[in-house]
Amino acid sequence: MGKRARERELSDNEAKAILRMLRVSPQKLNLVAQLIRGKKVATALADLEFSRKRIAKDVKKCLESAIANAENNHDLDVDDLVVAEAHVGKALVMKRFHPRGRGRSGQILKPFSHLTIIVRQVEAEAKAA
Repeated sequence: MGKRARERELSDNEAKAILRMLRVSPQKLNLVAQLIRGKKVATALADLEFSRKRIAKDVKKCLESAIANAENNHDLDVDDLVVAEAHVGKALVMKRFHPRGRGRSGQILKPFSHLTIIVRQVEAEAKAA
């Protein structure tokens, strides 16, 4: 009498990886996520490898994790994978204060964000079109 297994929320040809609490603003992370949306996995990895953004290294790590999940957990073919979704969410915001002139203080916001990458296996005939 164990707990019932949860229904799978993704279809059978999809795999997902989530990277939480990244120390970057969601706006900056979304610029890198836009870079890989809809691309083939090999192209997306190459784009992230040569991106000059600091956070691209962490996004690449998350994409590699999604690829590994697809290959090992769901038996999908790595050569047919496409980045179906890459969406960014807000996490907490640390608030810090910095002394300013005349006895005032300025608020410093240090935002965190979440990244979710979903890869999907596309069929050979769909790729040709």
